[in-house]
Amino acid sequence: MRGLIVKGIGGFYYVHTDEGIIEAKGRGIFKKDGITLCVGDEVEISIIDEANSKGVIEKILPRKNCFIRPPIANVDSFIVVFAAASPAPNFPVIDKFLVNAERHGIEPIICINKKDLVSEEILGKLCDIYKDAYQVIAVSTITGDGLTELKKLIKGKKAALAGPSGVGKSSILNQLHPDANMETGEVSKKTDRGKHTTRHVEIFQADHGGMIYDTPGFTSFEMPDDIELFDLKDYYPEFGRYNGECKFDNCNHIKEPECAVRKAVKNGEIHLIRYKAYLANFEEIKQNSKY
Repeated sequence: MRGLIVKGIGGFYYVHTDEGIIEAKGRGIFKKDGITLCVGDEVEISIIDEANSKGVIEKILPRKNCFIRPPIANVDSFIVVFAAASPAPNFPVIDKFLVNAERHGIEPIICINKKDLVSEEILGKLCDIYKDAYQVIAVSTITGDGLTELKKLIKGKKAALAGPSGVGKSSILNQLHPDANMETGEVSKKTDRGKHTTRHVEIFQADHGGMIYDTPGFTSFEMPDDIELFDLKDYYPEFGRYNGECKFDNCNHIKEPECAVRKAVKNGEIHLIRYKAYLANFEEIKQNSKY
């Protein structure tokens, strides 16, 4: 029997099948081989107790992608959430989520939450930072603005909310699927960060179709360990428009002369904030590597 792991907690996995939800554990071979079962995995299971809907996971079907922290697989879209205010956006951190999405072949969607806290002018400036690279949507879980459009964007997809603590990911999840009944934490006035309240990994059917992961782990990201310093530029879609236009084929768009990307930044064709975030992440990888 085939099914989808929709929840994992305490070593037990809840698998959605045509026969309903089956509570299952994985075969010992998974642990022996160092394989982590993930929410979002398509699996084959055998039933060991039909009366009590219990089974054993026998096999994991091929994955599109997977993460170990948190343990989720087959993500189609990252909804990269940051707040328009409270807390203020940290653009290099936001870019880490975007680079990780690109690295795993996942479609990033920029979601600016708490639009009700800022003016239309400020909101427009925030949207402008990413508009040439990604789908951008602004929402408010207080007024409901933008949420219908967000639901349409994830229709038919498995989407994960990712972003810094305190930006309102759980509140957005509650709006996308009210039955999730997520606890939400107030933003700490002292630290301006959210109190983490999510305790396990689960995937919910969202309104208007699609599925959305509730995860406790996508509040921070480091750059992938296997990303090469000189490949970072390839994960900034705006830079790709200028391929072949720099003086040097191996230009990293840092200090090289006659750099088309730096010229585009100067001319306002690439947003300065986005470029500064690239510089910050380039320097971080440089400091943490052999270069």
